[in-house]
Amino acid sequence: MAGTTRAPREPLTRERIIDAAVAVADEAGLAGVSMRSVGRQLGVEAMSLYHHISGKEQLLDELADWVFARFRAPGLDDGWREGTRARAVSMREVLSAHPWGLGLVESRRAAGESTLAFHDAVLGNLRRGGLGVTLAAHAFSLVDAYVYGFVLTEQRLPIAPGESVEAYTEELAIAAERYPHMTEMVQTMIAGRDYSYGDEFEVGLELILDALEARHAAEARGGA
Repeated sequence: MAGTTRAPREPLTRERIIDAAVAVADEAGLAGVSMRSVGRQLGVEAMSLYHHISGKEQLLDELADWVFARFRAPGLDDGWREGTRARAVSMREVLSAHPWGLGLVESRRAAGESTLAFHDAVLGNLRRGGLGVTLAAHAFSLVDAYVYGFVLTEQRLPIAPGESVEAYTEELAIAAERYPHMTEMVQTMIAGRDYSYGDEFEVGLELILDALEARHAAEARGGA
């Protein structure tokens, strides 16, 4: 009787290792990522990974680059405002879907190809839009700080999944006589409304874009 033929194991590649590391990070957070845990995810010994990845530091570099590869970089035909808005929205979506990414972006010394390409595309979009080198750098930094800060705040909000902001504020039972301005804000924006903190993202982003556009116009007038 012929023996059972075992299906050949899928060859180990750098891409498979990174995808496995993403799966581990999604499940256990960045602290759960190690050569051993990624090896378990792939069903191989950790030592097998070293033929493709030099160690955990390179693995983290690759994860950071994986995140940047999923951000929407501005296209050549995008206006600077359109490109900035689209990339900010994309960054928030990616970092919200993979919260561990927030601890990696802008923190790795060995920047990968996707990371460098994204940064160059963003600066190129701003420069093509007429922003000077200095204002483009300021705009890049400002928007990144806003996105990262907003995502971090969203991740830390003490509101349970499915819980409304109104229910949370009712639980706080803010005393109107002691905190009149907070009470005013709750009554104006939250009470009786389908309010979501996430809606603030677009509002804040437009305020930033308006300010950058005003600064850009002022610099253009000054240089005329």
